[in-house]
Amino acid sequence: MNKFSQLPTILGISFLISANALANHNTQEAMEARVSAVGQLSIADDNTGSVATDAGPVDGSAVYAASCGACHGAGVAGAPVLGKADDWADRIEQGIGALAEHAINGYQGSMGVMPARGGNPALSDEEVTAAVQHMVDQVQ
Repeated sequence: MNKFSQLPTILGISFLISANALANHNTQEAMEARVSAVGQLSIADDNTGSVATDAGPVDGSAVYAASCGACHGAGVAGAPVLGKADDWADRIEQGIGALAEHAINGYQGSMGVMPARGGNPALSDEEVTAAVQHMVDQVQ
């Protein structure tokens, strides 16, 4: 028996294994597993995503730390950086009401993009407004 005599058997088995793997690869379950989330990120104080407490007025600093700092700490997507007056000057001229409205509803301007509620739909209008006020206070 030469070294190539079992080649057809080996190739046949390889083909069957490959065909089976391909068939399983294309099942609905396999496709869903490939595109499913691999993890979850939670930076809020509770499972709702909100940082509000029943202990009184909303702490804009806490909302900023939980939901806003990732972008406003580094200037992601044109976000004005916390404490950097030059980034905030033109925006502050619009007034706190306009800034809060942009933060609540989302805004796309010439300097960047602000997703609605900073991408955290669990934040209340009051929480978003408190975070905006906190950021403005850092440059005034």
